[in-house]
Amino acid sequence: MFDFILQERCWEEPNLTLLLNTSLVGAETEDGLIQKVMALRPSTEDEFTIGASVFVDCTGDGALGVAAGAAFMNGRESREMHGESLAREEPDAKTLGSTLLLMGRRHDRPMPFIAPSWARKFSDEDLRLRPHATQEIDSGLEYGFWWIEWGGQLDTIKDNETIRDELTSIVMGVWDHIKNDGDHGAECWALDWFGAVPGKRESRRFIGQYILTEHDLMKSCPQADAIAYGGWPIDLHPPEGVDRPNELPSATTQVPYLYDIPLRSCVARDVKNLMFAGRNMSATHVAFASTRVMATCASVGEGVGVAAAYAVEKNALPSGLTSDPGALNEIRQRLMRGDAFLIGGKYFGEKDHAFSAIISASSETSDGAAQNIVSEQTRAIRGDRGVPSGREVGGTHRWISDHNKGLPAWIELRWIEPVELSQIEIVFDTGLHRHLTLTQSDAYNRQMHWGVGQPECVRDYRLEINCDRRWETVEHVKGNWQRRRIHKFPSSTRCHAVRIIIDATWGVNHARVVRVICPVMTSKQVALGLIPTSLDNVPTEA
Repeated sequence: MFDFILQERCWEEPNLTLLLNTSLVGAETEDGLIQKVMALRPSTEDEFTIGASVFVDCTGDGALGVAAGAAFMNGRESREMHGESLAREEPDAKTLGSTLLLMGRRHDRPMPFIAPSWARKFSDEDLRLRPHATQEIDSGLEYGFWWIEWGGQLDTIKDNETIRDELTSIVMGVWDHIKNDGDHGAECWALDWFGAVPGKRESRRFIGQYILTEHDLMKSCPQADAIAYGGWPIDLHPPEGVDRPNELPSATTQVPYLYDIPLRSCVARDVKNLMFAGRNMSATHVAFASTRVMATCASVGEGVGVAAAYAVEKNALPSGLTSDPGALNEIRQRLMRGDAFLIGGKYFGEKDHAFSAIISASSETSDGAAQNIVSEQTRAIRGDRGVPSGREVGGTHRWISDHNKGLPAWIELRWIEPVELSQIEIVFDTGLHRHLTLTQSDAYNRQMHWGVGQPECVRDYRLEINCDRRWETVEHVKGNWQRRRIHKFPSSTRCHAVRIIIDATWGVNHARVVRVICPVMTSKQVALGLIPTSLDNVPTEA
């Protein structure tokens, strides 16, 4: 089961079920295996009993794992326990706190604010270490303040209602200070919105087959079972938040490089068919301070999802995957085929006709050869805090046409003997070096390209196939903005060559293609005329 908390039961496959907008009620286990889970949908009063061979807890607080009896950690470990320099001398039960964000809106006239009687009171001295109303990144009035944090000294699960109430009082008090105490340039600003559900940073962390520690992050230790990576600083906050005015709201330690996140940290130690992804993965409090951020959690979720799907497909237990080199290799290859990045990981294309093709292009650059579309990676990692020496796979890993020759430009894959194709997968350059995220911050928004594709991305292109020595246009795409496109044919096609013609981009005057995959059909698929499903179930796009 994939326990994504969404809206309704929307998708089923054998042994995989999504239940949306449900609350877990309980779980039945036998011989270290979860047999079934019980869930309730409060909005309709429907009850569900779900049996599966693999379960994944992505609930944040670890509701499924706790119901199944999985061991977990809570609080801050001692320095001695794992030899972590950033840990405390003595352990305690405190965690990172929770936050309520606010959003302000500028008007064309003064907007007075009268705080409720229960609002907290703050002075400039109280907030001197917490920037506010300075119009810089993370401190503009339109965005709110991540440092409105409180409650890590309590139980962030059982005391969540108390934490919410106090955070609401803090939000009102901070806004009252900005509006009514001194000149913060906020006369024409009004409080437009504030949260009602605390943004929780930390609660339970499960004990997996491996506990990620500060050492793994600071040394970028290679992990043979890596299914994701992280790179956010170790971002520790005082649990009491604003009640510690003399402490910085965040004490960050930069990790020197990107680091591996192993599958073992996402597989339960004592429940053989339980996996987890997100902020409940197996890590110390110090390591968790880096892995907890949303982009890293999303990367881990992709890795765990592919591993879980593999376990179901092979009728294998998650607990056995991490000691099976063949399984780990296949999981990692599937991830990289889907355009995931793994440090030092190499996509070998053993079932990919593109690797046996003769590749040519209308033009290329010295660092963007046509042959790069069958490169072993799809990322160019450069600069400080990238990949440590000895683990990098150098190069741009993309075809780049000659800037001076403009567009259109084309790249071609040709085979000496015709091959059977049922689909073609294309990965375009979408400027991954640039910020692109949902944010209310005006400062961050100014760094991004919104409402259009990224300048490097291919906008208009044609896909041609050469069959019986004749070229045929099978797809003509306009207005593309996506990085990965999959084109499936109504039946298997026997062809001599494939050509991608780039007519326009969203900004640059040349073409960039990162990867082309032409999956090999099995003999059975060829005989039956079947079209293989892509490994990550990406829908057909045309």
